[in-house]
Amino acid sequence: MSVDGPVNALLIAMTQDSASIVYSLQRLTPERLCFFLPQSCTGLVESHVHPQLSVMPQKWDWIITPDPESFAKSHKVLAELLPKLLRIWNVNPGGLVLDITMASPMMAAAMMLVGFPYTARVVALGVAGPDSQSDSAVKVIGDRPRIWTQSNPWDEEAACIRQEAAGYFNQGSHATAVRVFRRIESRVSGGLKPLYRAFGDISEGYRQWELFHHQQAWEKLKGGVKALDLASVWGGPPGMPLLLQAIKENVRFLEQLVLDPAEVKINLLYDLLACAKRRVEQGQDAETATRVLLRALTASAQARLFHTHHIKSWDVRLEQLPHTLQESFLSGYLSHVDGKYQLPFHAQFRLLEELKDSMGLTFFTQWPQMKSLIDAADHAVLGQGTAPMKPERWHQLLEVVMKVSGVQDNDLPKFPTMTL
Repeated sequence: MSVDGPVNALLIAMTQDSASIVYSLQRLTPERLCFFLPQSCTGLVESHVHPQLSVMPQKWDWIITPDPESFAKSHKVLAELLPKLLRIWNVNPGGLVLDITMASPMMAAAMMLVGFPYTARVVALGVAGPDSQSDSAVKVIGDRPRIWTQSNPWDEEAACIRQEAAGYFNQGSHATAVRVFRRIESRVSGGLKPLYRAFGDISEGYRQWELFHHQQAWEKLKGGVKALDLASVWGGPPGMPLLLQAIKENVRFLEQLVLDPAEVKINLLYDLLACAKRRVEQGQDAETATRVLLRALTASAQARLFHTHHIKSWDVRLEQLPHTLQESFLSGYLSHVDGKYQLPFHAQFRLLEELKDSMGLTFFTQWPQMKSLIDAADHAVLGQGTAPMKPERWHQLLEVVMKVSGVQDNDLPKFPTMTL
């Protein structure tokens, strides 16, 4: 007689009438079954329920409530025992069905509260009204017309829970946002799953981006945008259009970065500067932000040397150098491992200055101020010292680096703000 089954696991309340219990079990044919009942009803399970089942569950158990009319007592015992039982049974999130047909109001409240993290389906046999007598869904059970109802509480709760995920995303906790969106996806009904899968993919894309995994980030965001575009046709959350616009701009940025065949990519400089700003603005992590910022300073010199003067800072040919620098560079920057001339960041700017490049000239104009800031970075914990980098020193360094690199704030990629 199974109509909806078999289901992975079923938690079913039982207080008196066994006819509706038998109907539900025959309809759902659960692989794992747990009764939630008072002590007085345990005998009915073996005498009136089991003999009428054509298919027995693989595993079954019961949890006894001390008082079916007490929420506190029902909740306490269920909260203590149900999660342990589900772990033993290896029930995955969303795999539990709740049947509250025979539950007292207090038992039903306890079942919903404890079972909510594990369920994606709540069923009940309701009393059929006069205008539903001709309905094919009406079943006569125990001489009473009943109608089968089911719902997924996650479909409504998801709208609230996704705000939590969006909050994590906006704080830069993209891995946590991924976990929350995946949790929602695993529990909502089928029609909503693509939307939350897309939000999870988008969050994963930005997580990969923060790790500088640009190829993986680009692929994740491209797929997520397509899914969100489709979802937006049917409405979607109110903040969807602005979110989509921002993500599409980021996808274009990543596409340029990933597909750029040059050995030195201009967009990497912009990405490093944006990353350094996020480390401070979202994570208040001036230490890591300083190291990223110093890498951005080097990237700016590398990019100028490569694209304007066709010089690779990691493999300089002597004939590319002005005669005034050849002797000092020959003695100071030759690697005895691979025989290449490799310029540290200060030497790169010295070369730019000698080439009369505006970036090199600006660097040494700013050098008196920059020297003290770089010394502070070197004396910080991630430099060679023990004193944390002060945020105000970081902001001063950022200002100088932006000035030397010639980059404007609107050149930098901006991560979107999720408002769902």
